[in-house]
Amino acid sequence: MSQKTLLKAAVVIFSVFISTLSALAGELPAIVSTDWLEKNLKKDKLIILDVRKVEYYQEGHIPGAVNDFYRAWSFKKADLSAEVPDLDDLFELVGSVGISPDNDVVVVGKMDTWQERVHIARVACTLHYAGVANVALLDGGYIKWAREGRPVSKETVKPKPVKFKGQINRNIFVKKDYILKNLDKVLLVDVREPAFFKGQRKAEVATKAGRIPGAVNLPTSWIFEKDGTFKEKEVLESLAAGVVGKDKDREIITYCDTGTCCPTWHFMLREVLGYQRVYLYDGSIEEWTADPGAPVQTNGDSK
Repeated sequence: MSQKTLLKAAVVIFSVFISTLSALAGELPAIVSTDWLEKNLKKDKLIILDVRKVEYYQEGHIPGAVNDFYRAWSFKKADLSAEVPDLDDLFELVGSVGISPDNDVVVVGKMDTWQERVHIARVACTLHYAGVANVALLDGGYIKWAREGRPVSKETVKPKPVKFKGQINRNIFVKKDYILKNLDKVLLVDVREPAFFKGQRKAEVATKAGRIPGAVNLPTSWIFEKDGTFKEKEVLESLAAGVVGKDKDREIITYCDTGTCCPTWHFMLREVLGYQRVYLYDGSIEEWTADPGAPVQTNGDSK
């Protein structure tokens, strides 16, 4: 066996060891497996938040899970398609599903297509913003849970509302003006598919095709395996490093068309891969291209 093979094996063993220690210590991993969740269903302070449509929830869900559709957490406001609720409404929303700042929350979604798979990270980032520190994503979502024959319930769980008062985490979202002032200082990460990044295609919400000048392309679809599970951490690390580099203290801002997809790479970079200064621009291309003063780049040419 070569030294390289031995080193890889040692890294895997060490990773498993660290994960085991974290589990024993009661820490919530950023991504939890179906096996972990089944073993921890009755864990104190654990809340399972199912963000699928209510009809899917009623057909079957993880026992004990409460349901609140993704759109309640990211909805149309004024001219923007995917915005965070106002502060009072946000706190009321979080409290309405029984979540307190000290809860462990596992977000469960519908993972049939990559467009649906991004919903759970958007909700997780909104919870982080509201001041809930311990939030995880269920790897493979409900479809993997059911496919593996794990326990399923059709009994609607009524949440126990609480008076939520969190400490807003302002190190999540950035505004358009901040980007305009810092275009030459931050690393902008466009998480759309290459055709949209290059300006060959345009979403309906965009006023014009193209990207924010200087952005690099790290498509959201790269994160997932075909079955809706997340790629292994080592693979994600390699994909990310190949685009954004290995400097984990560099300021990074993710964006997409509406702010729906960019939270997924934001979550992976920050919570899974350890990049320290990762933010997201939820106004994204929808807001950026509506501003005549905001530059747009297509195939290397600004316009």
